[in-house]
Amino acid sequence: MKDVSTSEDDSNLLVIIIDTNPFAWNDSAKAELPLSLDDALNQILIYINAHLALKHNNNIAVIASHVGHSQFLYPLPDNQEPAEGANFNKKDANVYPYFQFVTDQVVSNLQRLLSNTDTSFLTKDMGPTTSTITGALSMALCYINRITKLDDEGYIKPRILVLSVSPDSAFQYIPLMNCIFSAQKACYQHMAFLPDRYSRNFLNLPTQDQVDFRAACFCHKQIVDIGFVCSVCLSIFCKWSPVCSTCKTKFAFRPMLQPPNNGSKLKR
Repeated sequence: MKDVSTSEDDSNLLVIIIDTNPFAWNDSAKAELPLSLDDALNQILIYINAHLALKHNNNIAVIASHVGHSQFLYPLPDNQEPAEGANFNKKDANVYPYFQFVTDQVVSNLQRLLSNTDTSFLTKDMGPTTSTITGALSMALCYINRITKLDDEGYIKPRILVLSVSPDSAFQYIPLMNCIFSAQKACYQHMAFLPDRYSRNFLNLPTQDQVDFRAACFCHKQIVDIGFVCSVCLSIFCKWSPVCSTCKTKFAFRPMLQPPNNGSKLKR
């Protein structure tokens, strides 16, 4: 059995899921507080370098959650070649070589992903377009499972950071819950994402006193004391409905007790 405790010798595997939905980033760039994908990527790369600089055996993986599919930006599968135009042989005396290598791969593979995006698919009237966060989470969990199985001593401590700008989709609720249940034994961090598990034991982390943990209905986002719960996806609703609006399950209603048949006579 692997050791789940933390120590200074742990190797931290950080898997970052980046939402690359062009629709969502276009709206984000036009918001009151604008944030473009380029600006966000620059900050993400700084964060990645900081994570790698904390310890020499720290590892990183980056997954793009795109429209219609998800794929790794780093590391690439063994059968996939790096993107054309990526200058991995360029050396900068002011940059640590491994930092430069990771940065070049993430940037070049993201550029290839965006350039290969089918614009005809994106311009179709498909309603609210969201990224495949659940697909990216599944890939991250499978990758973590494969890496940790190679670590017999249990020194690798994985965690996942999701950066999303797309709106929530009701169709991804059940797959998302499946991913959460699969990762229920993992470390879920709400804040202070850079420190590893061992260092977090010595930090004064922010409290969550202002967080409201009361249940809210899925239909109107209102706080409810008594509501109706779907038996399939566990969605909460403030009003009764014969069909669950989240998973589209139709409820079958049967009486608790069968009414007596007054017309029937007992046979002697």
